[in-house]
Amino acid sequence: MKEKIKYEVLKLVGDERERQDRKWGEQNHDLPLWVGILGEEYGEFCQAVNETVFDNGTEEYKKGGMDNIVKELTQVAAVAIACLECIKRNQVSREV
Repeated sequence: MKEKIKYEVLKLVGDERERQDRKWGEQNHDLPLWVGILGEEYGEFCQAVNETVFDNGTEEYKKGGMDNIVKELTQVAAVAIACLECIKRNQVSREV
């Protein structure tokens, strides 16, 4: 069961990385921009948790619920991985 859940989670993140690449192409940003992108995604995760726990969103604008929490946290993980990929690409290009 533990391995199945780990696989499902990693698949969610991998699928999100693929979606991001299709939408934005290969991203090669400086670290300050990555901080901004990751911070924005983390903020949306925080909002989803707050609106779930505290039920403080109006129905029209509510962004809570476990499905949205999972979606936003998946995006946080995928952006962190994209940043790592960028760092690794830069390391490899410096070595060549």
